[in-house]
Order: sequence, then structure tokens, then C-alpha cells
Amino acid sequence: MTKKYWLILLAFVLTQLSPIVIIPLMMVSGYSGTEEELSGLSLFIGFTIGFLLISFIAFKSKPDRAFMENRADAGTTIGWSLLGIILAFASQYIASIINTLLLGIEPGSENTEMIVDMATSVPLMMLAVAVFAPVMEEIVFRMVIFGSLFKRFGFWIASISSGLIFAVVHWDFENLLVYLSMGIVFAFLYVKTKRIIVPIIAHVGINSFVMIVQVIYGEELQDLLEQLEETEQTVQAIIGGLFL
Repeated sequence: MTKKYWLILLAFVLTQLSPIVIIPLMMVSGYSGTEEELSGLSLFIGFTIGFLLISFIAFKSKPDRAFMENRADAGTTIGWSLLGIILAFASQYIASIINTLLLGIEPGSENTEMIVDMATSVPLMMLAVAVFAPVMEEIVFRMVIFGSLFKRFGFWIASISSGLIFAVVHWDFENLLVYLSMGIVFAFLYVKTKRIIVPIIAHVGINSFVMIVQVIYGEELQDLLEQLEETEQTVQAIIGGLFL
């Protein structure tokens, strides 16, 4: 692993720990807000700095030899980027079904709910979650960690290992399989096209969809679900009455 790759890993770790420093500085400066606003704004600042730093280092780094030959052209890159979003959604869906049917884990994620709450309080967090975080994570987990392991151990060991680290970093162990499956899909996209931009676009697509649905249209969606539930109860009551 090159020195620049180690710098990327260090920058990512510091980004994750940045609220420990940023929150006290915000409080000392006189910022007053709710706990969610404080956490959300500190994460946005930390993610912005981390995004700029990691992207700059990655741009200056040469990819490993395994990812320099037979790279996808522009058309293929766009095609796999769009298909990658579908594959990532499909992997999430299949993993969630396995969680529910085989492991008895109810659908949903506390980590996602916490992020949505912060993004609702601090709208700038949507940009950090939808763009900054996916870019950093794909550079770290696919370009650096997966890329380094791929040279020595091949696709499956590298993708599962980097995918497990990707899952653990999210601190959502009930949904470990969901994050792992997404990590494997993103690794496949990287190997298939030899371009890190492809898993980045797929990851950005997934996160952006979540932000749009759960933050921007969250209330409307909840109202719709409640209406559907009421309609279902009404229909069941009518049917029940017909057969009495």
C-alpha cells in the first residue's frame, strides 16, 4: 500500500472522529442549537473537509496496475454506472429478505434513521450523505482497501474483507449482510470497469434516493402509508361484513 493510500485512510479516520473536535469548537464559539443540529452541522463540516482532502489525494494517486489496463470507455462507464444503481438496490432487497426470513431481523436501520433525523434538522447534511460520504467511502473501501487486497488475494476474499470493514464502520450490525452485499456489488463494478467513478455513481445514486424519499418527501410518504393502512382496514371490514 502506497504512502498516499495510508494518507487517505488516516484522513478518513480523522473525518469520522472530527465531531469530537468540531462540536466543542462550535459550542465555544457560541453556537446554540438542538443536539441533532449540533451533530448534523459538525458532521457536515467534517465530511466536507474530509471529502476535499481525500478526493485531492486520490486524484494525485496512480491506480494499481490491475486497474489501469482495459479500462471502460465513456459509454460503458455510463452504462455500468446506471446498472450499478439497480444492482445495489437489488442486493439490498435480497439481503433484507434474508435478514427477515432467515434471521428474523425486522426491516429498517437505526443508523439510517439517525442520519435522516440529522438531515431533517440540518438540510446541508443531505449533501454530505448523498455525495461526500459515498465518494470518500468508495475511495477508501474500494480503491484503497479492496484494490490493495485484490492484487494478492483475488476478487472474493478482497470484496468480502473490504465489504465487512465497510459494514462494521457503519455500526449497524443487524444489517451487516445488507452492507456486505452492497460492498460486493460496488467491488464488482470497480473490477468490471476499472474505474472508481462507477461504484461512486452507484453509491451516490443509492444515498441520494434515500435522502429524497425519507427527508424531502418523508412526511408525504408517511401520510400515504397511513392512508393505505386505513384503506386496507376499511376493505377488510367490508369484506368481513359481507361474509357474516
